[in-house]
Amino acid sequence: MKPQCINVGWREWVLLPELGLPAIKAKIDTGAKTSCLHAFSIDEFIVDGKKWIRFGIHPHQDDTDTEFFSEAEVIDERIVSDSGGHKESRYVISTNVVLAGQRWPIEITLTNRDNMRFRMLLGRTAMVHKIIVDPAGSFLLGKPENNTKQQG
Repeated sequence: MKPQCINVGWREWVLLPELGLPAIKAKIDTGAKTSCLHAFSIDEFIVDGKKWIRFGIHPHQDDTDTEFFSEAEVIDERIVSDSGGHKESRYVISTNVVLAGQRWPIEITLTNRDNMRFRMLLGRTAMVHKIIVDPAGSFLLGKPENNTKQQG
């Protein structure tokens, strides 16, 4: 049976439990194809012949003192255009997102978003068949507990 769609506002709190992060405020961005997460100090390493990266994250806007570090396998590297039309090469990882108790895998590109209002954009490929956006709504789901082991 297909899960029911989640009604969300234009911004919501999301969990990325496999990355060991607290809840992150995300812009639900139907204009972005792929989801994007703030990252800095990205370092490559090899595990069993596969490329992995270790990266830092400032999960809260306007707070560069709080840092978390995560590791993930690189599934791709892509040239991505930002909202200003600037192109850059970005690492792509796959991880699960949790919203309203539902969990599903998404692809995320990594880039430095220190100067941006949101640490994360949830792009439309992560929303297909899962989310309905209410552009007038904001934080319709409330803030989840910062339990990185939460099951969805």
